Amino acid sequence: MYSRTAKVHETLGEHRAAAEHYALAAASRPSTYARVVALDLVAGAEMHLTNGGIEQACATWHQAIDHMDGVRSMRTLRAIRRMRAALARFRARGLRCAAELDERARDFITGT
Repeated sequence: MYSRTAKVHETLGEHRAAAEHYALAAASRPSTYARVVALDLVAGAEMHLTNGGIEQACATWHQAIDHMDGVRSMRTLRAIRRMRAALARFRARGLRCAAELDERARDFITGT
């Protein structure tokens, strides 16, 4: 339910509300749904970034990667690649949270 509400807010351009509902969706799912929880968190991070909250986006992406531990799917790999592309401009500016997150994402992709 929360995820669908988040998608409606996202479609309406209400990124803050969308991020909140993606977080609620992730929190309400059982831990056995690790991939789905991770993808809800990724969507929330994207909303934070769209809303100008790079630090909150990085923190949420870190949580998403935590949930991806042991999960390998095309959707999670695509999400990580999208994240790295979105972070590129912040890495170029030397933003520490973006650089640290990018390093963690590279490790995830390579499986180390």
